[in-house]
Amino acid sequence: MMQPRERGFVPFVRWLGRGLNATRLVIINLVFFGLLAVLLLALLVGVAAHHQAGVIQSGTVLVLKPEGELVEQYSLDPLQRAFSGLQGQPSGQIQVRDLIAAIDHAATDARITRLLLLPDDLSAAGFANLQEVGAALDRFRAHGKPVLAWAASYDQRQYLLAAHADRILLDPQGSVMLTGLSNYRLFYKGLLDKLGIDVHLFRVGQYKSAAEPFVLDHASDAAKAADSDWMGDLWNSYLDQVAGLRKIAPDQLRKSTEQAPELISAAGGDTATLAVKSRLVDQLVTEDQLIHQLRVQGVPAGRQGKGFRQIRLERYASLTRTPVNPADQRPGVAVIIAEGDIVGGEQSAGKIGGESTAALIRRAREAKTTKALVLRVNSPGGEVFAAEQIRREIALTRKAGIPVAVSMGDVAASGGYWISMNAQRIFADPTTITGSIGIFGMYYSAPTAIGKLGLRSDGVSTGPLAGAFDVTRPLDPRVGNMVQSVINRGYFDFVSRVAQARHQSYQQIDAIAQGRVWSGREALQHGLVDALGDQTQAIAWARQQAHLPATAPLRYIAARGGLVQRLAGSLSDDAMVLSLQGSGWQLPGWLLQLSRLSHAAPELGLLQQARAGRPNVYAWCMCQPD
Repeated sequence: MMQPRERGFVPFVRWLGRGLNATRLVIINLVFFGLLAVLLLALLVGVAAHHQAGVIQSGTVLVLKPEGELVEQYSLDPLQRAFSGLQGQPSGQIQVRDLIAAIDHAATDARITRLLLLPDDLSAAGFANLQEVGAALDRFRAHGKPVLAWAASYDQRQYLLAAHADRILLDPQGSVMLTGLSNYRLFYKGLLDKLGIDVHLFRVGQYKSAAEPFVLDHASDAAKAADSDWMGDLWNSYLDQVAGLRKIAPDQLRKSTEQAPELISAAGGDTATLAVKSRLVDQLVTEDQLIHQLRVQGVPAGRQGKGFRQIRLERYASLTRTPVNPADQRPGVAVIIAEGDIVGGEQSAGKIGGESTAALIRRAREAKTTKALVLRVNSPGGEVFAAEQIRREIALTRKAGIPVAVSMGDVAASGGYWISMNAQRIFADPTTITGSIGIFGMYYSAPTAIGKLGLRSDGVSTGPLAGAFDVTRPLDPRVGNMVQSVINRGYFDFVSRVAQARHQSYQQIDAIAQGRVWSGREALQHGLVDALGDQTQAIAWARQQAHLPATAPLRYIAARGGLVQRLAGSLSDDAMVLSLQGSGWQLPGWLLQLSRLSHAAPELGLLQQARAGRPNVYAWCMCQPD
C-alpha cells in the first residue's frame, strides 16, 4: 500500500536541506575538478617552457629579490603557495635555507658571474636570519664573484644585507634609514578598568613583563631597564658589523644615526646625497643606469637584446636543487625547525605543537639514518606543558646516544629556551634574543562589568574550586594563592632544569633568570649558550660529533601532510611553475582568490589557545624589536 506523501512545513524544510546539501556538493566538486584541470594544464603547458628555462647560459647574473618575510619554514598552505606562483604573485614568505643553498651553489657555478641584490620588497626579517644570508653572500664573494646591491630606498634590515655587497647603489630619489631599535606596546589597564574587567596576573620573575600591558598603564622600570640593555647590545652589534663592512668608524656611524634629523635638515632633505657623503652608499644611479653599468662590465644582453642576462634566485634554486632521494639510507644529520609560538597539541608549520614537534623529534630519533640532530629554534615561547613535551624528547634523544645541537635564530626566549636547554651544545647568533626564564599565568573576571549592566551572579557550590573560575564572579583569594603556588613551582622547575642542563647551581641561574632577556652575546657570558655561531656551524659540530663526513646527508624532518598537500608543495617549488611565470602564463585572478578562501584559517593568538577548566601557564617573551 502506498504511503501518502508528507505535506507541511517540516517536510518542506527537510526537502530544502537535502537540496542545498546536494547543491553544495556539486559546487565543491566543480571547484575541485576545475582546480585540478587547471593544475594539469599548467604542468602540460610548462613542460616546453621548463626545457627552455632549464638551460642557464654563461655570463648570467643571479638576481636576489626577496619579496615578503624571511622565515625558517613556510607557514602558508602549500596549495596557496602553488596558486600564488601560477598567478605570478609572491607568496609573501622566503625560506632562509633556500636562499642560502642557492647562493652557495651559485658561488661555484661557472655560468653565474655575479649577484645582484634588490632588497626593496623584503618586508620583515630578524637580525640572526639576515646574518646567515649575509654570510652566504660573503662566501659568494670569496669565490671572486662580485655582489652588487641596488634599491629605491633601504630600511635598516634591508641595508644589513646590502652592506655585504662590493658596491651599494641607490636611486637618486632614495634614502638609507638607520633608525635604531624600539619596543613600544599598548597598555590596556585603563580600558579594562573602564569596562570593569579585573585581570589577575600570577608570575615569577622581576623582569617577566609579557603580561604587564594588562595590569599596568605603563612599562615598569625593570622592564624598561632590561629592554634598554638587550636592545642596546643588539644595536651595538648592528653598528659594529655595518661599520666593519663599510669601513666606517663605528662612532661616526652611530653619530650619523643619532643626528639624522639635523643632518637631513641641513642637507635640505636630500637623503640620497647624504647617504653618499656618509659613505653608506657608493653611487646614485637609476635603474636604467644600473642596467647600463652591467652591460658595460660585460654582462650580455637579455631576451630580445633588452636588459641583461639574468636569472631570478627562485628559478635558479628550483633548477639546481638536489632532489631528496628516499632510498638514500646513508647515515646523516636530521634538522628540525621549531618556529613560532609553542602551543599544545598538533600544530601546522608556523607554530610549534607540543605533540607534533615532539613527534618529529621522536621520528628523527627512531630513524636508523639519524646519527645527529640539530634543532633550529625561532620562538618567543608559549605554553609550559607543550614546551616540556618537546624538552623531554630532546633529553630522550641524547639518552639514546645521538648528539643534539640547538641553533638559535632570531629569538629563542622563555619557552623557546625551555625546549633548547637540554641540547648537548647551544649555538646562538650575537643578535639572538634569548633568556627570559620566567613563568606567568593570567585570569580575567568581570563581576564589576556585569554589575554595570544590572546583572549579578549568585548560587551555591560543593567546594572552593567548583565555579572558582566563573568569569562572572570575583576570584577567591584562596584560589589566587593556589594558582600562584602553581606558578612558583613552574618557575622552580624551569630554573632547576636549566641549572642541571647548564651545570650550574640553582642560585646562579636564578640570578640571571627572573624573566630577564639577554642578547646572544650576553647569554654566552652568562653560560646560557655554549658558542656564538649560525646554523651552518651547528650542523658542522653535529657531523663532527657523529663522526660523519662533510658529504653526509642533511635531512629536514617535517610533518608529512596529506597527498594533496605534498603534491601542492612539490608544485609550488617546481621549476615548471617558475618557467610558466617567466613565459607570462598566469592563473585567472578569480581562481587564486577562490583557492585562498577555501584554505583560509583563522589566526589564533596564544591566549586564545587556553582551555577552560584547567590552568594555562605560559613561558612567553614580548621581546621582538621594531
